[in-house]
Amino acid sequence: MKNIALLAMLLLAPALAVQAQTYKVITSVESIVPNGLGRSRIINAMEEKDYQEFTSVQTEEDNTRNKSDRGEIRVKNFEETKLLNFFNLTGIRFQNIAANDALLSSMINDMVANGWELAFVTSAVESDGGKGDGQGIFITRYIFRK
Repeated sequence: MKNIALLAMLLLAPALAVQAQTYKVITSVESIVPNGLGRSRIINAMEEKDYQEFTSVQTEEDNTRNKSDRGEIRVKNFEETKLLNFFNLTGIRFQNIAANDALLSSMINDMVANGWELAFVTSAVESDGGKGDGQGIFITRYIFRK
């Protein structure tokens, strides 16, 4: 009877084990600046940061601030993959969008081949604000987990 109970625990243990997951964020920034003047990139941080080192606690009684320099937050080691801009002199360049899709697909396939799972995708746009603005980006964050 003891052997059966031991065998059952050994078989069920992996199913009950809690596994820690690791997340990785990769960001694509695609320019929507007219005339192809913007910069478009895939950005992948090559170093880790502990958010707690840059977090402060704000309370009514005590206003404790983190003493770290904002410059310490910057990541100096990162990959930067060039992408093409959405616009050129003649307007929207669909070939550029297709080329960017091919590069992003390659990046996603490489991450999956290295054991990462694409868990979430979120995007936002800051578009041209009207006459004289001429600025804008389309940003997408690809969140992978392992």
